[in-house]
Amino acid sequence: MTYRLHHIHLIISDLEKSITFFTESLGAGLVERKKFSGVAGATLDLNGAIINLRIARDDERVMTGATASPYGYHHIGLTVDDVERAYQELSAKGYVFSIPPREAGENKIAFFSGPDNIIIELLQPIG
Repeated sequence: MTYRLHHIHLIISDLEKSITFFTESLGAGLVERKKFSGVAGATLDLNGAIINLRIARDDERVMTGATASPYGYHHIGLTVDDVERAYQELSAKGYVFSIPPREAGENKIAFFSGPDNIIIELLQPIG
């Protein structure tokens, strides 16, 4: 049996803000707006990685804050060509980095927070 990641599904508080973040800041394409179990959402394509976004239902609460990571989730890792350039571009757009660019083993990395404090790691292989 072979397993392969099909998509990531995020529960969010503001659909438009999240679509804008992923499309304008990270270059994802909006595939379609749709409902997931009757709740507004959207499917995005981030260079072949599918990201589904869905508004929280009335009986759900979006966990936010650096110390409020829900069980089983910590961050999304994205490979970039140039961590320093991505850091400058995203910082100029107002995104806050908890870890600025630095070397970590065979990668240069940086961490920042998107909408609903979704933690994003940027990785640039060294060498």
